[in-house]
Amino acid sequence: MTTNITRRAFTGLLGLGMTWPFAARLGIADTAKNFRIRTITAGLHLQNADHFEPLKQALVFLQGAQKAFQTDGYEVQTLRMATQPLLNYLPDWKSPAALRSLQAIDRFAVDNGVMFSIGPVITDDRYDAEFAPWAAEVVQQTNNISFTMRAASAEQGIHRQTIRMAAETIQALATTKKGGEGNFRFAATAFVPAGSPFFPAAYYQQSQSFSIGLESPNLLSEAFEGPLNLEQAKRRLKAQMEAAFTPVAKSGQRLAHQAGWQYLGIDASPAPGLDASIGQAIETLTHKAFGSASTLAGCAAITDVLKGLELKTCGYSGLMLPVLEDPVLAQRAAEGRYGVAELLLYSSVCGTGLDVVPLPGDTTTEALAAVIGDMAALATKYRKALSARLFPMPGKRAGEMVSFDNPFLTETMVMSLD
Repeated sequence: MTTNITRRAFTGLLGLGMTWPFAARLGIADTAKNFRIRTITAGLHLQNADHFEPLKQALVFLQGAQKAFQTDGYEVQTLRMATQPLLNYLPDWKSPAALRSLQAIDRFAVDNGVMFSIGPVITDDRYDAEFAPWAAEVVQQTNNISFTMRAASAEQGIHRQTIRMAAETIQALATTKKGGEGNFRFAATAFVPAGSPFFPAAYYQQSQSFSIGLESPNLLSEAFEGPLNLEQAKRRLKAQMEAAFTPVAKSGQRLAHQAGWQYLGIDASPAPGLDASIGQAIETLTHKAFGSASTLAGCAAITDVLKGLELKTCGYSGLMLPVLEDPVLAQRAAEGRYGVAELLLYSSVCGTGLDVVPLPGDTTTEALAAVIGDMAALATKYRKALSARLFPMPGKRAGEMVSFDNPFLTETMVMSLD
């Protein structure tokens, strides 16, 4: 299996010097692994932002878990921590003292090679003109911190005021980092449950809990090889995913028991990478270019399998279609085979919504709010977890090519909202 050096280098060689009771072999069968563990994410419940003991305990747990999985031949790409919603432990979030607290958390995260989510900052439907500049300062003054706000909820439906604020935040973040990459750490979410291991949407309600996220498009591609109809492909994929992931789940349960932590499950979403394309997997299934007729049916078939796995799952457990993180999706976007409207259509039967979508740099607040509103309406209609992580590209117009220094992002064409 090809090693993703850049993502693994991000976490360094965590845990190699740690001695832990559960760092012995976990009894996983020695089989060829056509998937990776994208993240082990620990859930924290902080009393205040200056209490670091839960972070230190979580770090020890994550490093031990990483070493245990690596001993059994699994590549663990990242370690992450996520908290409950920020205002629960940092109610004065707009103050200079609060920013210093977040910077201290970020230094801990950077020094120890972990990614950190402070959870959803705004959870109800309200507007705060200070949020967008605050968010821009957080992204400028930190390196590893992610956060979100809720664009819809079961209690209030579509959050119209918050959606406007999210659009302003996306505009503000677009100029904080080169290539619009400030938006990599922010998303507007809807109906995303606690316990998802994937960022930036991750947050937890239970202390000392953890979940696992996977990078598995290559497994899907292998399962779809051959002359199969959709039903045959679904049966084969379900069998292969359960065979591959059951040892991971059992190890997670064992780690939880040994450490006194709570295992929340696997987010079965097949997160892609630059050498593990979900676009390629869908094309192997449909035998057509992504964006062609049958793409929706292919997305629905994969989602059916993900939702029917006989494993303890959590988070999205749906189909991810991140344009800038997947070379085939990026290529098909550059070819004009699909657009933002099609991504929303596919979201009706699959997973995360609009993820790392490159947009013109002059996209207006109104246009961004309209797109987020469509995502929120879809999530509210079907009570499903969706999010919008949008990338206005400063100085770029629709149809122009864009590239990145970020090793996790690939070249593609700026997409139009028309």
